[in-house]
Amino acid sequence: MNSMPSDRRTFLKRTAVLAGAFSASSLFRQAHGEEFAAASNAVADLTPLQAAQNEDYWSVIQRGYSVNPDIINLNNGGVSPAPIVVQQAVERYNQLSNEGPSYYMWQILDQGREPLRQKLAKLAGVQPGEVAIDRNSTEALNTIIYGLPLKAGDEVIGTKQDYPHMIEAYRQRALRDGIVYKQISFDFPIEDDDAIVKAYEQAITPQTRLIHVTHMVNWVGQTMPVAKISDMAHAHGIEVLADCAHSFGLIDFKIPELRCDYFGTSLHKFLSAPIGTGMLWIRTDKIEKVWPLTCASDPRSSDIRKFEDLGTRSFPLEQGIGEAINFHEGIGSRRKQERIFYLKNYWSTRVQAIPKVKLHTSLRPEYSCAIGGVSIDGMTPGQVAGALFERYKIHTVGIVWENISCVRITPHVYTRTADLDTLVGAIGEIARA
Repeated sequence: MNSMPSDRRTFLKRTAVLAGAFSASSLFRQAHGEEFAAASNAVADLTPLQAAQNEDYWSVIQRGYSVNPDIINLNNGGVSPAPIVVQQAVERYNQLSNEGPSYYMWQILDQGREPLRQKLAKLAGVQPGEVAIDRNSTEALNTIIYGLPLKAGDEVIGTKQDYPHMIEAYRQRALRDGIVYKQISFDFPIEDDDAIVKAYEQAITPQTRLIHVTHMVNWVGQTMPVAKISDMAHAHGIEVLADCAHSFGLIDFKIPELRCDYFGTSLHKFLSAPIGTGMLWIRTDKIEKVWPLTCASDPRSSDIRKFEDLGTRSFPLEQGIGEAINFHEGIGSRRKQERIFYLKNYWSTRVQAIPKVKLHTSLRPEYSCAIGGVSIDGMTPGQVAGALFERYKIHTVGIVWENISCVRITPHVYTRTADLDTLVGAIGEIARA
């Protein structure tokens, strides 16, 4: 039998690479297709809330991760581990790239960005022409912060509880261009949308041009009413930039539901995409006026791709995002949200009864989901986080920022309830000691 002609082999290889995560032969389908389908069928008659408590179902999901069994990782609010199939996709594309970098990166993998853009747009409920693929929330949000045509005297309203990189960007823009950056402050948790919206509205002046709002506050997990803030801001002729680093891939929503004008997120948090991947969204009619953060042949273009001129970057990481979306959709957005909210309340409702222990996060689904803050009287957050790891190998993070002082605890879909039982026991022992 004659061997396959080399040009035929090359064509098939190229076709397989470009299809990747968006084909019937994706790594996710090969590794989990039948297993996830069977698990989903087993809980098909359950509501997402009921399915959230079905440990048999979630044990299937947990097997898709390669987390270290020697530590209990409860700091998924910083960065989440990628499922095994996502890691394998990145490895596959990295090996391919190194067979001939300038060929496979620019002529093969670079062609996979458009299918990925369509996949992300569908997940986000927006048009592909509104989505730019970048490396993290900082890059996405800084693109807007530095790219908006603000002038000296124009005001931006944010909060003292926003993410530091955003605060630093606005302060730098104030130094450079003379804009006025104003911060309001909240004492979380707050379970009153009207009070939150009113606080922003009271800070508005005739010079206010932009409101920056964090959808899920990274320190304690407070969920902010972005849609209501956007409605109020638009009534005053003001635009809204939403920092959704922690909410996208966790909360079951579509971007248009937030009614904001600009949106940035990190895909390596709750979507569990490769570390160093992010997404920027801009409403179609606003793309043209935003300057690119780096460079573009036509910086005043209305083409969203002008924000992707980053030079050489990791194409394997980008293409790994597709498998992360497959894994996410294999679970389902609502089911995933309910599970992680259930896990957060699983531990937090139990520790709140322990003397000396204080919660810093709402237990209501309208105002929280994954992230929870906890403190122990007489101990600093660093001391509590240190004791949790040194004695119990539980990895968390101590938070001291403005008026917030607590330990942030963040489970993910791979977190077992047994791990949270260990956490509850550990907090109890530390508090009693």
